[in-house]
Amino acid sequence: MNLEGYAFILPWLIGFLAFMLYPLLMSLYYSFTKYSIVGNPEWIGLQNYLTIFLTDEKFWMSLKVTFFYVVFAVPLRLAAALALAMLFKKARPLTNFYRAAYYVPSILGGSVAISVVWRQLFGSKGAFNDILLSLGLINQRISWIGTPDTAIWTLILLAAWQFGSPMIVFLAGLKQIPKSLYEAAKIDGASKWQQFTRITIPLLTPVIFFNLLMQMVRLFLMFTQAFIITDGGPLDRTLVYALYLYRKGISFGHLGYGSALAWIILVILTVATIIIFKTSNKWVYYES
Repeated sequence: MNLEGYAFILPWLIGFLAFMLYPLLMSLYYSFTKYSIVGNPEWIGLQNYLTIFLTDEKFWMSLKVTFFYVVFAVPLRLAAALALAMLFKKARPLTNFYRAAYYVPSILGGSVAISVVWRQLFGSKGAFNDILLSLGLINQRISWIGTPDTAIWTLILLAAWQFGSPMIVFLAGLKQIPKSLYEAAKIDGASKWQQFTRITIPLLTPVIFFNLLMQMVRLFLMFTQAFIITDGGPLDRTLVYALYLYRKGISFGHLGYGSALAWIILVILTVATIIIFKTSNKWVYYES
């Protein structure tokens, strides 16, 4: 046996077993129990899952809100990231500074401070109303986070603003596309748009696939922004899944019920990931 090798991986192995595998298995066990913070778990079998699927209306509302959020936020974030990556792929004066500046929202966007600023910005007395009033687009102030039809869009806009990390990945992908392809296309008379749709997009599809997968998982689990900015309101229009899980599992102390909710979202994400992988051969192009 290679004892030296096992000795090197022992700290990671202990951390994995103690802080990942053990909590994962315990949450699976708790999902079949009635368990609060105090007292011992009481085995109830599938009752938590039956209650969730058959009688919990807020579960279905949170799923609906989350899917709506992800369906619109992911494409907007990726579109903004790709547009900026195309703009910054050529070396220009201060390009590195602008790349770093546009990456900052991805670092700060999920923080409590930015969420508080966003809440003020889109409140009835916020700067967003000042801009629209000065342009004559609205006649009176609106609480964009307090109106059921617009609240979720403020969260989607915040997600789209956090395009820094996919932008960096797109930049790396763009640098891998051979310049000779663009030169040949120019000789053949291809326009900029044709070069973009016939060369850039097809050769960038592996990177798009990676970004799509990573951003989908990240936005499915969005919590801080909804908790700070709208707290799930108004009328549960921004009650995303992670926020609902937090309420049931932590705020109300129903740890067994919350564990069942956690495993359901894990299965949903697993299925969504499998679907993306299975369909990738129809639209992802690998040069090899």
